[in-house]
Amino acid sequence: MLSSAFSSLSLFLLALSPVAAVWPAPQKYSNGSSVLYLHQNIKVTYNGEFLPYTAGYAPQKLSSKEVVQAGVSRTLSAIFGSKFVPWKLHKPGSQFEPDLRKGQKWLNTLQIVQTGKDQASTFKPLAGEVDESYNLTVSDSGDVKLTAVSSIGVLRGLETFSQLFYQHSAGPFWYTPYAPVSIQDAPKFPHRGVMIDTARNFFPVPDILRTIDAMAWNKLNRLHVHVTDSQSWPLVIPSMPELAAKGAYHPSQTYSPEDVATIQQYGAERGVEVYFEIDMPGHIGVVSLSHPDLIVAYDQLPYYWWCNEPPCGAFKLNSTAVDAFVEKLFDDLLPRLAPYAAYFHTGGDELNKNDSMLDDGVRSNSSEVLQPLLQKFIDAQHARVRKAGLTPMTWEEIPLDWNITLGKDTVVQSWLGGDSVKKLTGMGLQVIDSDYNFLYLDCGRGQWINFGNGAAFDVGYPFNDWCGPTKSWRLIYSHDPTANLTPEEAKLVLGGEVAVWSETIDPVNFDSLVWPRASAAGEVLWSGRTDASGQNRSQLEAAPRLNEFRERMVLRGVGASPVQMTFCTQGSPEECNWPA
Repeated sequence: MLSSAFSSLSLFLLALSPVAAVWPAPQKYSNGSSVLYLHQNIKVTYNGEFLPYTAGYAPQKLSSKEVVQAGVSRTLSAIFGSKFVPWKLHKPGSQFEPDLRKGQKWLNTLQIVQTGKDQASTFKPLAGEVDESYNLTVSDSGDVKLTAVSSIGVLRGLETFSQLFYQHSAGPFWYTPYAPVSIQDAPKFPHRGVMIDTARNFFPVPDILRTIDAMAWNKLNRLHVHVTDSQSWPLVIPSMPELAAKGAYHPSQTYSPEDVATIQQYGAERGVEVYFEIDMPGHIGVVSLSHPDLIVAYDQLPYYWWCNEPPCGAFKLNSTAVDAFVEKLFDDLLPRLAPYAAYFHTGGDELNKNDSMLDDGVRSNSSEVLQPLLQKFIDAQHARVRKAGLTPMTWEEIPLDWNITLGKDTVVQSWLGGDSVKKLTGMGLQVIDSDYNFLYLDCGRGQWINFGNGAAFDVGYPFNDWCGPTKSWRLIYSHDPTANLTPEEAKLVLGGEVAVWSETIDPVNFDSLVWPRASAAGEVLWSGRTDASGQNRSQLEAAPRLNEFRERMVLRGVGASPVQMTFCTQGSPEECNWPA
């Protein structure tokens, strides 16, 4: 009986194997088994106009045609340059490649048609403002047609197109074994993101750009940069140079205005909107190094009385000097961010009430005293965000723990799990889900703090972090951001973000910790937790595709971790899948 079950499972996976070409899973997909070859001189047109393929092409300006032409360049370069011979995905000794002696049937044209006109918001959209849908067909006769409403939809379709091809081990022959192909696709959630923390450990610009590339391959579209915290201030503010001069770890560990513009524009060209967060009124202690009069509880010990991580520090909540400081900061920063982003995140998490006991203007840790001061602070900062043409974002503690009234345009990022998302949507607030139980990629890797011998050792042992265990791709893949919500509540969930807090993460281990776990979140957010039949997507169907996609990421320069051992990827489902 068990043998029969394994046999059925093998046939099931074999039947699904052609889908292994595409991640995240398209909404509708069909294919055949004919082989077509791709030539480097394939004719590409965009709305009827010839579009030359130039390797390494970069947009000269942020326009539809330039964005599409650059997308075509990256797509073809990925196919021709990655040299993906998929031996790892087939049984040893199997004849998985087409026979070159039988001749080649070539793709003739790649016809790209954009049916809608891009708006200014297309390249810095609010959630839902840009149509990312696309249709892709590859005919038996070798004609490819990609249709999309927006240039961003074209980019999504081009990424899918790139995943249909392999290189032959005999040399420079690139082929798809899946013709004819028909794909109709669109995302389930409009906000699909990754949050990186550049304050605990610094990430140079090239590492951020590489992350944007990987996000685009995964059809993720928001990069949230938690750029400052109490540990460091790497962001150069020209009107306030003292902040980075005294707050950065080192002069080399800073982002200039040109760096910020480079990162944002690079993202916009790839359909990845980059938005920034300056966390306040907590998580801002580093400002004490240049403006000690604005901060309370900086570097106070024992730290756990004042904050969750040293060196602590919060803004004074009843200070006109703080208000003037933030006004000057925002007047400098926000107009430079607004051309490429629709959002600005004002933080608001983990504000410790005890900090205000040290504030001469407050001297209290009572919620009744602090709440109206915090309401005034949030109102003022969110008004400034809106004045700059941006939409404010905040962490969930602001409305849930502090009972702060927020504008209905405000987006709330939820991270504490439980029924937080249901509470927030029940209040009519828009939500980004970053439930730490599923989406915190730093968890399960041990403490960042050291423990001495004796009693301290006993307290810390076995030195686990607060949010372990590690969130595997399978756990991430099981998470539904709209679980237990009513249809009306679910409409307010804009999507989700995986979070990469960097206490023990830096550029050396970043790729291997983020990818392909963020890919699993990417499929849930693009394709939905359930498939067209309403069934939960299965690890058994996802794993072969994720294995293949991981190989593609590695060959394109991202150090993604393996999903399974090669024994499993080479087609041994009976041994590598738990029996039903």
